[in-house]
Amino acid sequence: MLHASRPSPRPVHRTVDRAGRDRVAPGLPGGRVGRRVRAVAAGAVALLALSACVAPKEQTTPEVEPTTSPSTAAPEANSIEGFYEQQVTWASCGTFECATVQAPLDWEDASAGSISLALQRSVATGPADARIGSLLINPGGPGSSGIEFLEYAVSDVMGEPVVAAYDVVAFDPRGVGSSSAVSCGPDPVVDEFLTTDVVLESQADVEAARASVQAFGQGCLDATGPLLGQIDTVSAARDLDLLRAVLGDEKLHYAGFSYGTFLGATYADLYPENVGRLLLDGALDPAMSNDDLVVGQAIGFEEALSAYVEDCQAGRGCPLDGSVDEGKQQIAELVARIERRPLDAGNGAVVNGTMAFYGIVVTLYDDASWPYLTMALAEAMQQNTGATLLELANFYLDRGPDGSYLSNSMIAFTAINCLDYPTPERTYDEMVAFADQVAAQAPTFGRDFAMAVGCESWPFQSEAERAPITAPGAAPIVVVGTTGDPATPYEWSVALAEQLESGVLVTWEGEGHTAYGRSNACVEDAVDAYLVEGTVPEDGLEC
Repeated sequence: MLHASRPSPRPVHRTVDRAGRDRVAPGLPGGRVGRRVRAVAAGAVALLALSACVAPKEQTTPEVEPTTSPSTAAPEANSIEGFYEQQVTWASCGTFECATVQAPLDWEDASAGSISLALQRSVATGPADARIGSLLINPGGPGSSGIEFLEYAVSDVMGEPVVAAYDVVAFDPRGVGSSSAVSCGPDPVVDEFLTTDVVLESQADVEAARASVQAFGQGCLDATGPLLGQIDTVSAARDLDLLRAVLGDEKLHYAGFSYGTFLGATYADLYPENVGRLLLDGALDPAMSNDDLVVGQAIGFEEALSAYVEDCQAGRGCPLDGSVDEGKQQIAELVARIERRPLDAGNGAVVNGTMAFYGIVVTLYDDASWPYLTMALAEAMQQNTGATLLELANFYLDRGPDGSYLSNSMIAFTAINCLDYPTPERTYDEMVAFADQVAAQAPTFGRDFAMAVGCESWPFQSEAERAPITAPGAAPIVVVGTTGDPATPYEWSVALAEQLESGVLVTWEGEGHTAYGRSNACVEDAVDAYLVEGTVPEDGLEC
């Protein structure tokens, strides 16, 4: 979610956010909470994802001739075919080109109106006769802006052969960013919802938290309208096929990171006959339940934290002493202390437990960011100040120093997950029992991942069913997994590659979230050859 006009906070390495920073937000599927629920949100661990709806298979596409020289045309009212027949006008916007495409508000009822999808593209740099077509990209989330990801993608992620061969096309999915977007009211309302520490120590606390979610969700519905109920992943995947057609491509070529793997896999299941070259990096297992996701992410971040502490203690200036387990306990005790007494962060700002958690978690997405976590912990533990923790947390939330939000990514994350991801409504005692189970496997923050309220109080309830995605008949799909990925644990990539009938697994033995663009030549060369030449890597390739 980096953008040329928005410098990243001083202490954050750019790669922290390279793949959309799939969320670990309080209360969302898998969301973060605990004795104290940070911002009640929606129900599962943030990060990713998720979604769960697997739509009907073998969706058919209207027969539309590919457009090679787009111009302007409005979709025919009341007709899905009309949307497919629209043409696109590109206009210069800085170093890239921008356009807007109209999509049905409701894919089941074309007469319900239309929404806008914002596009931005980097035109292929190679010779015209070597151009393959468009490569659509999604950085994750859900809720992250593809448009804000584009510059970073073409300069730091994609290999030169890919940028030469493809028009790299970024888009903001429905509900996100510059497309028709979710809104939940003024920034102070959003900020209170996302960053407040809320005590959860009784059934009454749970009921109060659910009432807070219900009120916030109603505000989102009032501000957004019917779009709030139409931003599920299946609808976004249908938008992908629309974009493929109006961009003039017979097949969809696509690179999806993190949650973007779920979007891409959902597309493949809906339109297997239209699959071209699909790269799914840092995959979500679409068959997992909400509880499975909570456990998987809690363990993933526990293992990433262990790797960080070991590295920190082996270097200079580490404020953590003793064993790795003792170092993790010191971090947990710090967060507990901050919950009781927030840290002064300067200029009248403070860091509470929620913000401290975000500031720690964001650095675990990439081992290149570990030095900044050491800096933040040293400040907090030795100087009793939270300036760096606050800066890191703000980066995670896409939040300015004054509490204003630079995008709608966090609220879009909540709204999309609540449509995609059914969540159980537990009593307080049931929540405690589940949290105990998770904490047994992830002792540092496991309880915080497991004990949450959320989507059960949202205006729209998910009717999705989690199930494997097989995409029968699709061309070979490359799934890349990182062994030390905390946000989308490696086992999830293995599972998706096994579920897909044409899935091919590439493994990077490394730390952090996703691999392409931040790993090694083995991964980069394999992905570039697949995307540009159509050379499918050996299944099981280890890098």
